[in-house]
Amino acid sequence: MLFETLDTTGHEQVIFCHNRDAGLKAIIALHSTRLGPALGGVRMRPYPNSEAALADALRLSRTMTYK
Repeated sequence: MLFETLDTTGHEQVIFCHNRDAGLKAIIALHSTRLGPALGGVRMRPYPNSEAALADALRLSRTMTYK
């Protein structure tokens, strides 16, 4: 499912991070570096599940490509 999602959305890379000591779970999504280094937005919010967090990260990174 994950690789199919990346293929259909055109993302270059998705990185999952987990720091147990800090209680941090993060998703870094890179949509396109075609025009240069990746820059983007950050969201810090609770999600009901990992799928919702991934969907939001992919949506935000795709939007930042065109901003």
